[in-house]
Amino acid sequence: MSAPMLTSAEQRSAARQLTLAMLALGLLMLGLVWRWLAPDQTGVSQLLLGVASLLVAVPVMRSAWYSLRFPSLHGITDQLIALAMMGAWATGDLLTAALLPIIMIFGHVLEERSVIGSQEAIHALGKLTRSHARRVQADGSIIEVDNGTLNTGDIVEVRAGDRVPADGVVLSGQASLDTAPITGESVPLEASAGVQVFGGAINLDGLLRLQVTRTGNESTLGKVIALMQNAERSKPPITRLLERYAGSYMVLVLLLAAVTWFVTHDAQAMLAVLVAACPCALVLSAPATAIAGIAVAARHGILIRSSAFLEELADLTSLVVDKTGTLTFGTLRLHAIQSTAPDRQVLLNLAASLGAASSHPVSRALAGLATQEPRLALTEIRERQGLGVVARTAQGEAALGRPELFAQLGIATTPVPSHDGPIAGLALNEQFLAWLLLADSVKPEARQALQELRDLGLGRQLLLTGDRQSVADSLALDVGISDVQAQALPEDKLNRVLGEIGSGFRPMVVGDGINDSLALKAGVVGVAMGAGGADIALASADVVLIGSDLRRLGTCVRLSRQCRQTLQVNVIIGLGWTLAIVVFAAFGWLGAAGAMIAAVLHNLSTLLVLGNAGRLLRFHEPLAKLEEKS
Repeated sequence: MSAPMLTSAEQRSAARQLTLAMLALGLLMLGLVWRWLAPDQTGVSQLLLGVASLLVAVPVMRSAWYSLRFPSLHGITDQLIALAMMGAWATGDLLTAALLPIIMIFGHVLEERSVIGSQEAIHALGKLTRSHARRVQADGSIIEVDNGTLNTGDIVEVRAGDRVPADGVVLSGQASLDTAPITGESVPLEASAGVQVFGGAINLDGLLRLQVTRTGNESTLGKVIALMQNAERSKPPITRLLERYAGSYMVLVLLLAAVTWFVTHDAQAMLAVLVAACPCALVLSAPATAIAGIAVAARHGILIRSSAFLEELADLTSLVVDKTGTLTFGTLRLHAIQSTAPDRQVLLNLAASLGAASSHPVSRALAGLATQEPRLALTEIRERQGLGVVARTAQGEAALGRPELFAQLGIATTPVPSHDGPIAGLALNEQFLAWLLLADSVKPEARQALQELRDLGLGRQLLLTGDRQSVADSLALDVGISDVQAQALPEDKLNRVLGEIGSGFRPMVVGDGINDSLALKAGVVGVAMGAGGADIALASADVVLIGSDLRRLGTCVRLSRQCRQTLQVNVIIGLGWTLAIVVFAAFGWLGAAGAMIAAVLHNLSTLLVLGNAGRLLRFHEPLAKLEEKS
């Protein structure tokens, strides 16, 4: 009767209970009116009240019997209401026997309507996963299909106003995408060739063609829905603690009701104790708070796998963070050009044309330098394995590659600059033109995000990377980290995290690669970068940042602490209110209609708990607001 999260079958059962309660309420009111109009015909009014109580007895007894077979915290409420109802029958109080379960059924309906709307939120997200897609056929024709039929590798066209049908990579076109339903980012994403996009995003303008990379449950939106559903079924630690002592609690309530009867000989006081002791408010305090917190996190582009990790985030004291793909973008970008040539654009266009003709990662990084100008026509393309590429252009023979390439070609170069990243030289017609210095650039929000974590109490921060010491030291200085361990293998990362825990720290581990998966699993809370993160890292992590914006790490901690405060208030309401009603009931201070008053007060406490948990939904941290803090 009092389960807070309902399946469709349970929703139908609740609807039937509500119908029976409405019929029983009509008969009860008719019985009371008959008693008032014809006080001498008590048999008729008693018959109406008896029929009313029998109508609501069916769902009450069924729920109580089910809870005996499958014990749970919510089952205690069902058992106590059934006992109170049978006690009312035994004492001949048919009015209480009818009205008590009616009040409780209506209370449970209100609970189900007030549990943060998690089912509605999941249903709304589910709608985003179902849409039409314009699939491009092999012959270039376009057909409209259900996006559920898309497969990895399919090419789809997304027009202005359309919803992106699945996760993918943009092949051509340019458009602004509204990704707020998935990442929580209020600023539109500017999508162009090579950019990863999420299914469910809305194309605000432009025309895109993209290649599908993930569909269905494997897509980002599918994982959001799965995690929210898992969060509903997960049990916070406090709930597991209450379940451990559920049997003892039931015995204690029965003993207290028996003592009340023997001391007062007041049946109403005994029944009131049974009703007042129903722990609905206390039972709902943790899951209602957890569901609200996880729903808010998802709205901010943060996936939390379990409510247990939502609680753990509040107690973190240190940070262990990876470099490549986490603090940096994880892709090579042009850092600087050392050249005597006056026309920079000509250099970039030549480098991009040669880079596109090579399969080397450095060359491929240079291929995207010139997007505005058409690439040069190349002939006689010769790739020197591990050195670079040589090709003929309309202006003569051009070369792009490492310093050793130019030594082989007999081309004199300027001194090789000192640089911690890859270096590529560029020559045309046996004349050396420029050195191109590449590097993995730091995310612009990294320094601010780490400072926010320090302000939140994560003052101990460690950069743990497999990169070279010089590169790691330079990055650490840039983002404000003093403790660095470079050239770390996966087992080194694992051992360092375990060492942090052994030293009494509670680390948040942040990473994105396969080599981070062991460390992510070992940390108190593991956080993976959702955009571009390795599948094994995503599977090992407890929290996933869909948009990979590091400022959301601070959001995680602040939300967790807000959830803890809400939970503490809810537990005080649930426990304190229940104890107060039990005391009033045991001493007979609730009056002649003690059981019914206890039922009303019980439901009021439940709604207070749900309402307090609902306040979490107002928690909102747009990234624009976070930028103002920097």
